[in-house]
Amino acid sequence: MKEERVAEEIVFCKGGGCTAKLGPDLLSHVLDKLPRGEKDPNLLIGYDSKDDAAVYRVSDEVAVVQTLDFFPPMLDDPYLFGQIAATNALSDIYAMGGTVKTALNIVCFPEQMDLNILGKIMQGGAEKVIEAGGTLAGGHSIMDNDVKYGLSVTGVVHPDHIYGNNQGQPSDVLILTKKLGVGLVCNANRVGLAPEGAMEEAAASMTTLNRKAAEISHHYEIHACTDVTGFGFLGHLSEMINEEISAEIDSISIPVIRGAIHCAEEFLLTAAAQRNRNHVGDRVEFSSWIPFSMEELLFDPQTSGGLLFAVKPEQAGAFLKELQGAGLPAAMVGRFVSKKERDIYVR
Repeated sequence: MKEERVAEEIVFCKGGGCTAKLGPDLLSHVLDKLPRGEKDPNLLIGYDSKDDAAVYRVSDEVAVVQTLDFFPPMLDDPYLFGQIAATNALSDIYAMGGTVKTALNIVCFPEQMDLNILGKIMQGGAEKVIEAGGTLAGGHSIMDNDVKYGLSVTGVVHPDHIYGNNQGQPSDVLILTKKLGVGLVCNANRVGLAPEGAMEEAAASMTTLNRKAAEISHHYEIHACTDVTGFGFLGHLSEMINEEISAEIDSISIPVIRGAIHCAEEFLLTAAAQRNRNHVGDRVEFSSWIPFSMEELLFDPQTSGGLLFAVKPEQAGAFLKELQGAGLPAAMVGRFVSKKERDIYVR
């Protein structure tokens, strides 16, 4: 029985999930040097913006949303890892206001490893694509020294109803649909120090599609949206800031995975969170009473995190009530205000 269990597990990676992402500073340094070519007017959103996916208009009524995401495992259950990786990849479609249509598997797998592990990973991913209402249409695999898995996803959206991430307006209310802290909890779990019940709650969050939140949002006036993943809450919030707005965040209202604050207090930190802090920290002002553990939570890289909406203030209460009525741990976490000296203020 022990040998059978080991065969179904994945050896931990040092930087699994969205903690494996390249740091935003390094990534920007490379992308800024890429040739751009002639601008295509039908490319409504490309890599020259900081949005979550590319959007290409094919008609007056339809635009295609394209994204891809893959990473090494952050836990030892291959089926659960497949679910998380797929849920994370699908999220970018929802963050753009789109609906999922097709997905392609992206697989890196050691040739000598038990293929039952790969089967479990792909089973978990396929089930999430089906749950999203999409069709798994193929994929590509290569031999590698380590396991990596994810999806390339195609969705559709009306060209007039795209959720850009930097179109927020002063007085917009910020609503977050999932709890923060999965990076801290997964890191603690890797060394056997996660608080009781924390990893189970984190896994449940990471395997919850953002589909329901996105569908509910279509009934409201959403000015901007992003999903909170590897750059952490503050990193992704910083990408929503434009020349007219700053953000004020109410730290007390932030929904938190159980045990995550304790993990930060015990310095069970990720290198990715420190990269996020280095990248965006000078754009953030923390009130003097904000503890280090809360700062760390807001920089914590999230794998398959929630959606962060900027919604018209008059509709925020009804929107939040509907999200919570659907069983989501959504919360009002702040608002946009007219431009101030700093981009983000945490109170």
